[in-house]
Amino acid sequence: MRTRHVVLHLAVVLALAIPSFAVAQGPSTCAPTAPDMLGPFYKAGAPERSKTGDGLTVKGAVRSARGCAALPRAKLEWWAANPGGEYDDAHRATQVTDGQGGFVYVTDVPGRYPGRPVHLHVKVTAPGHKSLVTQVYPKPGQNSVLFDFVLQPE
Repeated sequence: MRTRHVVLHLAVVLALAIPSFAVAQGPSTCAPTAPDMLGPFYKAGAPERSKTGDGLTVKGAVRSARGCAALPRAKLEWWAANPGGEYDDAHRATQVTDGQGGFVYVTDVPGRYPGRPVHLHVKVTAPGHKSLVTQVYPKPGQNSVLFDFVLQPE
């Protein structure tokens, strides 16, 4: 009877310890961010800045699909329509992530134009990873978006 009690106790301890060990280690992979249309308005060489207006903040990190590791110094290129629904150079930016892969981008809420929901375009690049072109779709009335971009290793 005592042996069975010790075995049962050991099984309970292991059952509780293994999940917490796995959580402490973090996930081994992250799902890559789905690509989306480049669209006709991309222009390389936007100025380096983290703000092109007010009203909408996009905050997050750039990560690798392998190990969910942060990607410091990843490059993000943003472009979006202005509040009137027109693309202009004032709403283009390039920024580089910090040492933890983090970024904050502040812009105007893009205006709608026929056939498209409100959106921001972004191209994300990092050494050793495939380039990602995607879009962020804020909901109506949303002024802050949390979004991590996950890149696939080459």
